[in-house]
Amino acid sequence: MNFADNYRLYMWVARYISTVVWHSLRLRHEIRLELVGGLFAAGSLFGIGVAPVLAAATSVTPCVLPADLTRLDRPLKRTAHHLASGDLIVIVALGSSSTAGAGASSAAATYPSRLAVELAQRFPSQPIMVLNRGISGERAIDMLARFDKSVVAEHPDLVLWQVGTNSVLRGYEHSLSNSLIHDGIRRMKAIGADVVLIDPQFAPKVIVKPEIEDMVDLISTAAKQENVDLFHRFALMRHWHEVNDMPFETFVSTDGLHMNDWSYSCIGKALADAITDAVTRPPSVTDSLSAGPSAR
Repeated sequence: MNFADNYRLYMWVARYISTVVWHSLRLRHEIRLELVGGLFAAGSLFGIGVAPVLAAATSVTPCVLPADLTRLDRPLKRTAHHLASGDLIVIVALGSSSTAGAGASSAAATYPSRLAVELAQRFPSQPIMVLNRGISGERAIDMLARFDKSVVAEHPDLVLWQVGTNSVLRGYEHSLSNSLIHDGIRRMKAIGADVVLIDPQFAPKVIVKPEIEDMVDLISTAAKQENVDLFHRFALMRHWHEVNDMPFETFVSTDGLHMNDWSYSCIGKALADAITDAVTRPPSVTDSLSAGPSAR
């Protein structure tokens, strides 16, 4: 790693230690989550194999990942550049409860933690940090209010933005959601980061809302208009249920809303596959045209 990467790593470690100390004065439960999440991120950063930690919890249900539902349409240029040069890759997972890990048995079972493990397995010599910046209950407007602190301050190369569910559950307004999502994407692009949107989960308490299909379409349209990638979580989980005949109990928690350890792990694997493909496949003419002029 060069001097800039070493400095970024130093600053991240310093912030992490400060966070743990602060939480130790507030709530022991918070310490446990922060510490475990940090250890998994560190395992990814230094290439430490941490997969055995969750080995006992591995489900026998196969993780079905149809390529047409998980492949990212556009290359992740900045991330690919850092991979090629061996520089530190910083990934920020921004979102609400699906990112924070509601329904997971531990911080180690959240999708960002599982993604860190999967990427470390695929790129064992590459320094990669996956930072979980999910806060349960938040909508797009709340995430953008903390954008500078949660995203900009980390100098990310890739931002994974899980968005949409809480807006559908708590008073959906199409025009407001559309404006906020476009604004968020543009702010992420303005700091030079690659962007992958993650749409809502296919779960009983979500799909009963008549607005959900419009939200899924809105996010897909925004991704196309802004030339960023979209991970089709809603379609993938629907495929599990409607094509693979998986009962909701296999991939949704007992609350009928949040994901569980199995689905967080499978989504982490799917994202790792998608990111790996997007940073290693040769650029095509279509990729170049869809990306438009680059500011980086």
